Amino acid sequence: MKHTFLLEIGLEEIPAHVVTPSVAQLATRMKDFLNDSRISFDEIQTYSTPRRLAVKVLGLADKQPDIKEEAKGPAKKIAIDDQGNWSKAAQGFSRSQGVDPDQIYFKEFKGTEYAYVEKSVLGKPVTEVLTAIDQVITAMRFPTMMRWSTNDFEFVRPIRWLVCLLDEQVIPVQILQIKADRISAGHRFLGQDVSLAKADDYPAKLVDQMVIADAKKRKDMIRTQIAELARKNDWQIVIDEDLLEEVNNLVEYPTVFAGSFDKKYLSLPDEVLITSMKDHQRFFYVLDHNDQMLSHFVSVRNGNDKFIENVVAGNEKVLTARLEDARFFYEEDQKRPISASVERLKNVMFHDKIGTIYAKMQRVTSIAEFLGQRVELTATELQNLKRAAQIYKFDIVTEMVGEFAELQGVMGEIYARLFGENESTAVAIKESYMPLGSESELPQTNVGAILSVADKLDSIQSFFAAGMLPSGSNDPYALRRQALGIVRIVLAKEWNLSVIDLAAAIDNSYQKEQDLYTNTQPSQNKNEWQQFIMDRIHQLLSDQNYAYDIVNTVVESSQNTFQQIFSAADVLTKHQTDSDFKENIEALTRTVRLARKGQSDIQPAVKESLFENDSEKNLFTAFNAVAKSYANEDLEEQYAALASLREPISEYFDETMVMVDDQAVKNNRLTQLADIAKLTYSFGSLDNLNVK
Repeated sequence: MKHTFLLEIGLEEIPAHVVTPSVAQLATRMKDFLNDSRISFDEIQTYSTPRRLAVKVLGLADKQPDIKEEAKGPAKKIAIDDQGNWSKAAQGFSRSQGVDPDQIYFKEFKGTEYAYVEKSVLGKPVTEVLTAIDQVITAMRFPTMMRWSTNDFEFVRPIRWLVCLLDEQVIPVQILQIKADRISAGHRFLGQDVSLAKADDYPAKLVDQMVIADAKKRKDMIRTQIAELARKNDWQIVIDEDLLEEVNNLVEYPTVFAGSFDKKYLSLPDEVLITSMKDHQRFFYVLDHNDQMLSHFVSVRNGNDKFIENVVAGNEKVLTARLEDARFFYEEDQKRPISASVERLKNVMFHDKIGTIYAKMQRVTSIAEFLGQRVELTATELQNLKRAAQIYKFDIVTEMVGEFAELQGVMGEIYARLFGENESTAVAIKESYMPLGSESELPQTNVGAILSVADKLDSIQSFFAAGMLPSGSNDPYALRRQALGIVRIVLAKEWNLSVIDLAAAIDNSYQKEQDLYTNTQPSQNKNEWQQFIMDRIHQLLSDQNYAYDIVNTVVESSQNTFQQIFSAADVLTKHQTDSDFKENIEALTRTVRLARKGQSDIQPAVKESLFENDSEKNLFTAFNAVAKSYANEDLEEQYAALASLREPISEYFDETMVMVDDQAVKNNRLTQLADIAKLTYSFGSLDNLNVK
């Protein structure tokens, strides 16, 4: 017989962004608990609202299956006495396992024979297994945990009720003073408690109490109501998926409504209107069919449509106050030129251990110029880059950004246009903040991309030099995100930049204006921040499912460009299944290891006069043929060239002893191998490849 099991955790309101991952965690922990308990099931359904996390398990088995287990007892020399009889230890062991001593048999374990018995273990009924379901709840972890009353137990919010039903039966479980029951709570204001006769009644019974526990159904209701509102008014209502997810996790019974604001506020930039509605009030904004902003908004009420006009009026009043502030800030900001704002940045600290934002902009200007020249920006692009770098943080001291911090960069672009800056400079100001996340949009323009890289590079180098390195999960200045942003931008633009180039940009800036690096000497933790960026490349490669040994190989050389590192991973991955891959790599890595071992004895050049056999000459000839065009070939061609050296290398090692007593001959041979090893560095450290 199969069963249905319901577990509902009733809570004080959970933060919206925590609801979805929390119910997913509950489902995962429930699945693991049942699997570990050997209870089969067909499906786990999830339900969630701001006040509850629930799972319903369908097709739950009646009991654990009966199994046979092997139990290990004392060593044979202890289990049998001098007369060949079962010892007290053996008798006690068999008795503890519920079997007769004659059922004991012996098996070797780590060189010693031990007593074993095989016993049948009867499966427990599911009702007994589920009494331990509190372990699922107490094991849950959240970004923010809290205690309440005098308890030591922590959870995302205080637990107010528990429903734990196996079909019609309440499973006796308790968390603190909360005992599991069949009573669930309805909507906080519009519903009442509801008694569930059986687990299958969930979630249908809650609908009568104004609770839609199925998050997907609730979201579909919002979409449908928004679509109907748009059709009725001939609007385009822009549904931001992240906002929809957040709103869905704020309500238990959604009712969509529309409000409006004075058209005079449409003179504000769209970004300001959208931020005021979306980020601050969780409203959806409305466009006409020409994609022009309309003076309307759409929101979702947690409840029905009774007295909805009061809700609309209240939301309109709040939004109007925010828009009135925004209009005032917008007008005031236009009274102060960019130069005045830049001057004010001399008194605004980037960090008290690093210096002012003004000084940072000066450093970034120099870094950006170096990188711009390195990637061969045009003269016009370099000119626009210099101007953007000199002013790109000016909007930090504007009134608008002071109130709407999330518009930093966005307002810089808008104000730059208003004050007559050219389009390239204005766009670069906004793009300097991109990407905002690990998968967020990248800068599109060359000027904006270089400015973004320079800004992030300066931040990373400055914090490392000041001794504020990320550790473990502690990264208060988001340096990992910024380093990953650098890597993503360089790869997307296909620029030939390496970590060494980034370090050169810092050193060049330091040489020009050392007074800007008073507390952030480039020599401090220089290797550490370079490795920090290489670690982000390692992370990105791993996330893209390259084999671990290939990742470890290609990231070994910081001399290689980011583009080259990823291309090397592609080429090695492509050839990893070749029939001769193992032999090729083994031959090449043998040269690498010997060259590394004798590094101090390597000469400036190979002397043919010191060759003692034909294999040395043949390898020298083959190497010169490969090396002649190697630098101008792509990595696919370079791999083929290296592979062509396998036979002469193998012949060489068959006929040649490298570490001979004659110092001149030995050094000459090490130099010859070192020249070959240098070619392999275009792929990283090939000796990290697993070819066994």
